[in-house]
Amino acid sequence: MNEPGFLHDLLILFGLGVAVVVLFHRAKVPPIVGFLITGVLCGPYGFGLVGDPTEVESLAEIGVVLLLFTVGIEFSLEQLGRIRNFLLVGGGLQVGLTIAAIYAIARLAGENTKVALFLGMLVALSSTAIVLRLLADRGEIDGPHGQAALGILIFQDLCVVPMVLFTPFLTGAGASMSDAVAVVVKGVLFVGGAIVAARWVVPRLLHDVVATRRREVFLLAIILLCLGTAWASARAGLSLALGAFIAGLLIAESEYSHQALGEILPLREVFNSLFFISIGMLFDVRTVIASPLTVFGAILAVALL
Repeated sequence: MNEPGFLHDLLILFGLGVAVVVLFHRAKVPPIVGFLITGVLCGPYGFGLVGDPTEVESLAEIGVVLLLFTVGIEFSLEQLGRIRNFLLVGGGLQVGLTIAAIYAIARLAGENTKVALFLGMLVALSSTAIVLRLLADRGEIDGPHGQAALGILIFQDLCVVPMVLFTPFLTGAGASMSDAVAVVVKGVLFVGGAIVAARWVVPRLLHDVVATRRREVFLLAIILLCLGTAWASARAGLSLALGAFIAGLLIAESEYSHQALGEILPLREVFNSLFFISIGMLFDVRTVIASPLTVFGAILAVALL
């Protein structure tokens, strides 16, 4: 009888994850840290307990999508308009100043212009999933700083497109102008289509689904809308996270937002834990041991910025 390898990996991840998180809870350490440590222990740079980390990473992407989806459900287009200053001004300043600061530091350290710019763009972006999960755990998403953080994170996700288009120019293999224009047009069409769908298409679709009075059909429709919008976002050159957030906004404009949120939350928690575990799997302890000053210096610099 063949052993179901992936099921074996999940058993190890969830079993060790529960044990570590419970232990950390007693020490009043956030669950995210526990999941990250679980990933370090199970990953290829730890004890190598997981046979194929790529399968875990695939499920982890669903966790990110569901997290941003639920954040979008708890939001609305009207609320998004209220944080436009945080999004445009705050996000623009954060990204611009961070790139400028890292560029200056890298140049002083002897790096060339292209490397310095790339490092600046790299540091300017944050992990939307990690930041929003921390804010959600603390119940601070609706607070002033939570709204500011959300606006800046959305701006960062929007910046992914021009950064991806600009990166090939740094390597000397720049994309053509027509490719750049095509990506921008697809992004604009996607956002415009999402706004139209939020007003007229999604509410009617959900009404027809609810009319079946089948809970499983409603859940499948919600997941389809979430994953489908995230996929379309990625195809348009935007990020999966941004697409999932927009999908949540579509649901938020309907009268079934609370029901959808209640149905999706358990799934979000399961897949989201896998996301943080997968991040921990990427951590190579040998790098820290080999260059501790460099690693901690980089962490300190990013934290200060």
